[in-house]
Amino acid sequence: MNRQRLSLWWFIGTLLFALLSMLVPLPAPLEPFKPYWPALVLLYWALESEDRVGLGLAFLLGLGADLFDGALLGEQALRLTALVFIALRFRSRLRFFPMWQQTLAVLALLLNDRILLLIVRVLSGAPVPPASWWISPFVGAALWPFLFLLLDDLRMRMRLQ
Repeated sequence: MNRQRLSLWWFIGTLLFALLSMLVPLPAPLEPFKPYWPALVLLYWALESEDRVGLGLAFLLGLGADLFDGALLGEQALRLTALVFIALRFRSRLRFFPMWQQTLAVLALLLNDRILLLIVRVLSGAPVPPASWWISPFVGAALWPFLFLLLDDLRMRMRLQ
């Protein structure tokens, strides 16, 4: 298998893994701590491989996440498209931030994602979520350095083989 094909399968595989990770059930007390995996993985690829990630891919991945999760159709598509738009807009700055600043930027993006989700849910008539609902972006930001380094290391190893 040539490098380009392997790289494409690695890219698709990480996105599918993120979608499937979103579906993993957790006990009720741990559910607020579940990070939004598709956003984290898509954000990694938006920062590292601008030519592969665009708004269309973010929208399609969001529609897939909506179908997998059973959410309001277009809800996650809107959220992921907004996240990728901001990430691509500030890509040149975000890539060269030290890891702690990049983590804070990821936290800001994930909080923006939660605000968008809150707006969509309130407009659709759902009740306002509890305060524990805001824990997830902080968990995602705490996991960001480890996820980034893991995916980057695996991507570099694939390139070397």
